[in-house]
Amino acid sequence: MHPALQDIRLVAFDLDGTLIDSVPDLAAAVDTMLSGQHLVPVGEAKVRDWVGNGSHKLVERALTSVLGEVPDPARLTASHDEFLRAYHAAPCERTRAYPGVREALESLEARGVIVTLVTNKPAAFIDPILEALGLRRYFRMTLGGDSLAEKKPHPAPLLHLAAQFGIAPAQCLMVGDSRHDVEAGRRAGFRTLAVPYGYNHGEPVASSRPDGVVESLGELV
Repeated sequence: MHPALQDIRLVAFDLDGTLIDSVPDLAAAVDTMLSGQHLVPVGEAKVRDWVGNGSHKLVERALTSVLGEVPDPARLTASHDEFLRAYHAAPCERTRAYPGVREALESLEARGVIVTLVTNKPAAFIDPILEALGLRRYFRMTLGGDSLAEKKPHPAPLLHLAAQFGIAPAQCLMVGDSRHDVEAGRRAGFRTLAVPYGYNHGEPVASSRPDGVVESLGELV
């Protein structure tokens, strides 16, 4: 057993950048939204640095980059709606699970650990993506960025998960790829574990001082 799992009864995984590389499909939806407004597409590399705070913030960052200023609220709302329509049409065409993910989920399930998911992605996209990748059956509960009044880095989603299963936060582990995951876990009293390959706004996630770092989730097997 990996030391990070010692005495852990519940694991909360982040989704984008932790379990799956979803940037290709997110970038395609962002560029579709921009093209619909006769704006220049931004591509995958930029989107990779903008992911992590929910779809609304992603769209705001894309528009700000292209326009050179923060868009007005009405334009942002309309653009976000356009993005959601484009993403909903193709949420999992090029999205893939990272190596070691399935093995880690199977190992946790076999040990009787409660496996959950907490992401800032809108909840409507969670099940279609997990189903397409054959991962949905591993998760006892999933929360999206719009499932509760608060989202990461606020600790509320993690505390909600712990309460739902009657598990003390000290026996829970937050696994993510960004400073928002580490902060949410720390504020909720969870142990924190980070992966370095995901999306963290171009910063090394180790600088957020998680309790541990693994190069691959396969290390949890």
